[in-house]
Amino acid sequence: MDTALLLNVEGIKKTILHGGTGDLPNFITGSRVTFHFRTTKCDEERTVIDDSKQVGQPMHIIIGNMFKLEVWEILLTSMRVGEVAEFWCDTIHTGVYPILSRSLRQMAEGKDPTEWHVHTCGLANMFAYHTLGYEDLDELQKEPQPLTFVIELLQVEAPSEYQRETWNLSNVEKMQAVPILHGEGNRLFKLGRFEEASTKYQEAIVCLRNLQTKEKPWEVQWLKLEKMINTLILNYCQCLLKKEEYYEVLEHTSDILRHHPGMVKAYYVRARAHAEVWNEAEAKADLQKVLELEPSMQKAVRRELQVLENRMEEKREEERLRCRNMLR
Repeated sequence: MDTALLLNVEGIKKTILHGGTGDLPNFITGSRVTFHFRTTKCDEERTVIDDSKQVGQPMHIIIGNMFKLEVWEILLTSMRVGEVAEFWCDTIHTGVYPILSRSLRQMAEGKDPTEWHVHTCGLANMFAYHTLGYEDLDELQKEPQPLTFVIELLQVEAPSEYQRETWNLSNVEKMQAVPILHGEGNRLFKLGRFEEASTKYQEAIVCLRNLQTKEKPWEVQWLKLEKMINTLILNYCQCLLKKEEYYEVLEHTSDILRHHPGMVKAYYVRARAHAEVWNEAEAKADLQKVLELEPSMQKAVRRELQVLENRMEEKREEERLRCRNMLR
């Protein structure tokens, strides 16, 4: 065994259990690192807290992405592919581990960890809740202690070598991704692949929402992002109309109009949804609003009013038939 104190990092000791191969990988920002890990206490029994091999799935982190347990990035970037090493980490590095562990366990159990705000600051969560839902983690939270991590480095991929999820992108990359996702959504919509198109629009919305949280509400940049978001939401609503999910369309469009009452397309899309669920008065009111705000849409409004009239006549005919059948 080769034991060494990691230089310039207080409170970490590394023991190489199995040497890796090749040179030290190039851990550039955005690289995806895949590894197995086992976390144990430093007691005589070496009590196991978590073990990714028992779960049956390795762990991934993105370099430079402010991972919740920052020390893992330090540990991993000291390793070669195929290497297995044991790291003793003092309490200064392990205080938020119970928060991370809870998130990982929730995901392994098929639950949504975001229901517990795992993407917010770990320390804030630690003080905001009395229990993590796991007795051993509650104990660690109350009495932080040194931990040992046995890590096996499996793979290091450059940003260009894997499909990056939108939450993994930098702010610049998110902004660059939006028009690409928007365009791909439009292409899929034209092909009639509405489920796939809606996913692309949703991904673009997530990128913009994330960027918007970094801006001051109602100031110029925030409003610019808001306009882009609303355009994408309305495109998403067009997909929902095709999938006959009309009430969700009503919810999204009404939310937009509460904040932006002058948005013509939102009235138009909402009118179509109202028409599909027999809300005749509401559909007509929205179409009238479209005409007030954009008189040039008269032809489109006339067409939608005819569609509405046809639908209402079909409904009236169905009701007449139902009444006749009941009388018989």
